[in-house]
Amino acid sequence: MALLRQEVEPDEAGLDARALGRLDRHFAREVDAGRLPGFLVAVARGGRVAHLTAYGHRDITAGLPVEADTLWRIYSMTKPVTSVAALLLVEEGRLALDDPVARHLPEFADARVYDGGSGADVRTRPAAGPIRVRHLMTHTAGLTFAFYHSHPVDALYREAGLDSSVAPGKDLAGTVGVYARMPLQFEPGTQWNYSVASNVLGRIIEVVSGQPLDAFLAERVFRPLGMPDAGFQVSDEQAGRLAELYGEKEDGEGIQPIPGLPLRGRPRFLSGSGGMVATAYDIHRFMELLRRRGELDGVRLLTPETVDLMTSNQLPGGADLRSFGSRPAHDEPGNDGVGFGLGVSVVIDPSRTRSPSGLGTFGWSGVATTTFWVDPSRDLTVQFMTQLRPRRSHTVYPDLKRLVHEAVTPVSQSSSR
Repeated sequence: MALLRQEVEPDEAGLDARALGRLDRHFAREVDAGRLPGFLVAVARGGRVAHLTAYGHRDITAGLPVEADTLWRIYSMTKPVTSVAALLLVEEGRLALDDPVARHLPEFADARVYDGGSGADVRTRPAAGPIRVRHLMTHTAGLTFAFYHSHPVDALYREAGLDSSVAPGKDLAGTVGVYARMPLQFEPGTQWNYSVASNVLGRIIEVVSGQPLDAFLAERVFRPLGMPDAGFQVSDEQAGRLAELYGEKEDGEGIQPIPGLPLRGRPRFLSGSGGMVATAYDIHRFMELLRRRGELDGVRLLTPETVDLMTSNQLPGGADLRSFGSRPAHDEPGNDGVGFGLGVSVVIDPSRTRSPSGLGTFGWSGVATTTFWVDPSRDLTVQFMTQLRPRRSHTVYPDLKRLVHEAVTPVSQSSSR
């Protein structure tokens, strides 16, 4: 069994063991106070894991602890994986970033844009230009989520039964067909709005490759990279390692089990936006692919130039998520100084970020409070895994970034390899 293990002592990798101890104690207190079920945190430099802690429970009722081989629902951390899969097809010349989406999905040929009104009185106009593949990867396509409650088009998504981004009773192809009938919030390429776009990208991968999304990812990403537990379902053998999903109670006092992704058996809906399960080892392998600019253990998936493009800001004029984001959904301090690449966020101005971050740091998070990032300037990779869907904003991510930042000691890149 593939397990993530600590490979070097923190000081060998330029990390302060005392500061890492503070990090562990901070999140252990969250567990002990009943605000988190359990967690796993791993910090590596130069690709070598220098800190690995598992604490608390993957299943509180059953008394099962978090372990190195625990399986986690990673939800939106699926999106960068879907982007890598699409970029494989781009490098093969079977897909292009500037392809109109309608070239592969004809149902998007006559896209219309919101032009006023609400409900049955919504007015639309023909889009001035096509949605392109790069718009999907940068979340600038004009698509949205039903849960925002900030725009009349969000309400249309809810009316269409897209509350969980899945059309009732439909698979990926059928759901994407429903998306195509919705008006766009804005002209493609003119704003950033985090959305269902990665599901549309997943469907394009299916059409271009001629394979279901789960089969393509297994064959072209998971197996070559040695990610043995990553996928869209869990087997009988894996089931005992899957962490329970928790949510905050309505009164804010404690947490309780809630339904999660339907992972037992192959799901009807293969979500390129949020359908994956993985272990910490799998995520470490994926981070290493990106840190090493497309190559891992002699296997090259992508060229360095493609990874550089993926992990650099693609928003026009060097804009960040707050200035280019659709309002009011994205007008928040956490979006200051952060741009967006092809499936990952990218720090473009560390002086303005909510938490300490190195220039060029990229990564993404999931709704169950999982996150990863790669900091090229410090040759640093970090992941944090738990299973909590919070009802309100929380401080896990900023606290984690601050505590990791405090643990990084001045050290040359060469000495951390």
